[in-house]
Amino acid sequence: MPEQTTHILHMTERALWDAARAGGTYEMSTRGRTLQEEGFVHCSTRAQLPGTAAAFYADLDDLVVLVIGPALLDVPVKYEAPQPGAEAFPHVYGPIPVTAVVAVETWPAS
Repeated sequence: MPEQTTHILHMTERALWDAARAGGTYEMSTRGRTLQEEGFVHCSTRAQLPGTAAAFYADLDDLVVLVIGPALLDVPVKYEAPQPGAEAFPHVYGPIPVTAVVAVETWPAS
């Protein structure tokens, strides 16, 4: 399991991040699903990000990657596999305060 000091990443549409900045917290889980619907926010490690982008966001433009500092969260982060034997992904079990996002990167990186 990666160390807690390692940043975790969340890919999203720029408009959704802009709305979160205005409201103070980010509460989308994954494409088209909210934190309330899913129960957690799907995240990735840096190595997992290209696969996440290809699987869920390949047909979208104007994407950003939220770089999240786990130590800045006041909710649990758990590394869980989608099915037994699969690679574990970081899941954030609550809203992400905009103050926990230490950087925002464009995707694909220029």
